[in-house]
Amino acid sequence: MADIAYQIGVDIGGTFTDVILIDRVGNRLWTAKTASTPDDPSQAFFDGIEKILDHSGVLASAVASTFHGSTIATNAILEAKGARTGMLVTDGFKYILEIGRAEIPRKENLYHWVKPKRPVPPRLIMETPERITLDGQVEQPLDEVACRQAARQLKTLEVEAVGVVFLHSYANPVHERRAGEILAEELPGVDISLSTDVLPVFREYERSMATALNASVQPLVGQYIGRLRAGLEGRAIIGPLYIMKSNGGVFSPEQASKQSVEMALSGPAAGARGAAFVGTLAGIKNIISIDMGGTSTDVSLIQDGHPSITLEGEIGPHPLTIPIVDIHTIGAGGGSIAMVTRQGGLLVGPRSAGSDPGPACYGKGGEKPTVTDANLVLGRIPPHLLDGEIEIDLDRALSAVRRHVADPLEIDPITAALGIVAIVNNNMVGALKVVSIERGLDPRAFVLAAFGGAGPVHGGELARQLGTQNLLIPSHPGILCAIGLQATDLQYDFVRTLVQRAPNFDLVVIEGCFAELTMEARARLEKEFVTADRQRFERSADLRYAGQGVEITVPFQAQFVDQTSIDRLIESFHSLHERLYTFADREARVEIINLRVIGTGLMDKVNLPKLERSEGTPPPISERRVHMGRAGFETVPVYRRKALLANQHVIGPAIIDQLDTTSVILPGQCARVEPHGNLIVSEKEK
Repeated sequence: MADIAYQIGVDIGGTFTDVILIDRVGNRLWTAKTASTPDDPSQAFFDGIEKILDHSGVLASAVASTFHGSTIATNAILEAKGARTGMLVTDGFKYILEIGRAEIPRKENLYHWVKPKRPVPPRLIMETPERITLDGQVEQPLDEVACRQAARQLKTLEVEAVGVVFLHSYANPVHERRAGEILAEELPGVDISLSTDVLPVFREYERSMATALNASVQPLVGQYIGRLRAGLEGRAIIGPLYIMKSNGGVFSPEQASKQSVEMALSGPAAGARGAAFVGTLAGIKNIISIDMGGTSTDVSLIQDGHPSITLEGEIGPHPLTIPIVDIHTIGAGGGSIAMVTRQGGLLVGPRSAGSDPGPACYGKGGEKPTVTDANLVLGRIPPHLLDGEIEIDLDRALSAVRRHVADPLEIDPITAALGIVAIVNNNMVGALKVVSIERGLDPRAFVLAAFGGAGPVHGGELARQLGTQNLLIPSHPGILCAIGLQATDLQYDFVRTLVQRAPNFDLVVIEGCFAELTMEARARLEKEFVTADRQRFERSADLRYAGQGVEITVPFQAQFVDQTSIDRLIESFHSLHERLYTFADREARVEIINLRVIGTGLMDKVNLPKLERSEGTPPPISERRVHMGRAGFETVPVYRRKALLANQHVIGPAIIDQLDTTSVILPGQCARVEPHGNLIVSEKEK
C-alpha cells in the first residue's frame, strides 16, 4: 500500500473550485482548478480531486486527510434557500425575530431601508409556556403537553428543521433539552437545533437569529457532507475530512452537520488563514489581505500573524454573533459587470456575470462587459486561462466594452476599459480603508497581500493608492484559500453568559465556569482523538462598562482566577477600550458578561517547498502589448511564474503569468522572489 503522506485542500468559489495536493514528506505540491457547479457543489469537489490525483499520479489511498472550504451554508442563507424551518419559543416571544433590535442598521440609508425578510416567519413559530430566570432558576416548569401539541402543529406545517430558543436557556438548558427530546419523538427525521448548543449567551434576538439560521441550513449541509463522505469512501480516500469554520479553524463533518451556521464564512476564512500562513513564511506578520475572485472581494486584517476575529459579524442582512474571521466583503470581482446609468455615470458591480455565462470574453453567452473584459482589452491578462484550458476572446471583450460603455459615453474603448479598472480599484481601496484607517490603523504599517484569481492583476495599483509598505503576492494566489485550509488547526469555541458586576466578583463561580467550559472543550477534542500534548486552551472574557450596550473580548492570561488576575483583566479592558475608542474610565464600574474558552487541537502543518536560488533578473519568455495606464500601449516583458527562482528580481513594467492568475508589475515597481516563491513588490527608489 502507498505511504499515506498527502493532504488535499478543496475550496469551492463562485466561479472556480481550487485544489491543492501537498506531499507532507517530500515537500512537493500540485495545483488544479476546475469550474464550480453551483447546482451541486459536490460535483466540482470530486471533479477537482480526480483532476489533481490524475495530474500528480498519486493514488487515492495515499491521501491522509482532506480539507474543505465551502460556500454552501453562505449561499443558502444569502439566497434564502434553506430548509423550511419552524421555531419553538417561550410563551410571549413569537415575534422575537420580527422585532429584532427595532433600529435601522448604521450602514443603511435612513429613508430607504426596508426590513429584510426573516429566515422564519411568525406563522412557523410556536410558543410554549415555560420560564427560566436570569440566574437559571426554574420559575415556570415546561408545559410538556403544550410542547407536544406545538410539535404536532409544526408537523402539519411540513417543516424540515426546528430551532428551539427559550428565555435564559443559556443559564439553565434543562427546558430546551427536554423540548428537543419531545420534538425528536414527534418529528422523526426533522433536524433540531437548540440555542444552548448554537449560541448559549444572552441577547435573545441574536441568539434566536443564530439558531434559526443554523436550523435552516442544517439539513442542506448534512446532506451535502453525506455526499462528500460517501464519494470519498467510494474513491478509496479513507483519511479524515475536515471542514473550514468561520473562525479560521476546522472541525469534523459530524460537528459541521450540527453547527452548520459556523460554516457561514468558510471560504473567506480560509483565504485569511492562507494569507497569514504565507505571510509568516515570508517574515511578514501584519497584513491587510484582499481576495479578489470572480464575483466578490474579501478584505481582512492580520495582526501578529493571526486573522482578526469579530463577534459582531453579519451574513447578508442578519447578525451573526459567533466568532468569525473579521471579513469585509464587497461586490467587486473579475466578473463584476460595468454599466452606464441613465444619468451617464459608470458603475462597476455589484452585479456579476459569475461563472455562467461569465464575462463576454468567455464566449458562453455573456454580453455585458466585466472587469475581466477590461483587463483583456488592456492586455493585462493573456488570451487564455488555466494554461490554455480556457480560451478567451479579445474581440468579444472589445465589442462588449465598446457597445455598453464606450459608445454610450462617447469615448474610445481603451479609455472605457481604463475607467472600468479605475472604478473597481477605487471600490476596493474603500474596502481596504474600512479595515484599516476606519479602525485607527495606519496602512503604512502593513503589507498588502493580494490573491484570488484577479487580486494580483490589481494589487500593484491598490498598494500604491493605499500606501502600504509593500505588496505580497503568494506563490499560488488563485488557490490560496485551498492552501489556507491546510494551515490551520481543529478549533472549537465555548461560551457562557455569567454576569458579574464590580466590585462583587465571585471568584469561585468564575473559576468554576472556566473549568466547566475547559472540560467541554477537552471532551470535544478527545472525541476527535486529539492527544493531551496537542490540546491547547485559551480563556477570555467579554467586558463592558456598566450601562454600555456592547462588550469587548479581553484575553484572560492567568492560569487561575484570583483577585490579582481579575485586576489585570480589568486593566487590560481599560487599555483596550482606550485603544479602540480613545478613552478609558478607570473609575467606572466594569461588568463581566460572558466567559469564553477556545479549545485547539494542534495539527501537523504543511510547508511550501523552497525554490532554488539565483541572482539578477531572469530572461522573459515573451512580450505583450499592455496598457499600464500611462500614455498608451507599450511592449512589456512577460515572465513565467514557475520559472522564477528565489532572490531574482523583476523590474516593472512587467507581466508575470501563471496557471491561476497574472501579476501586473507597474512601472516604478520591483518584484523580488522570496525563498518560498512569494513575490514581494516594492516601489523602486527614485
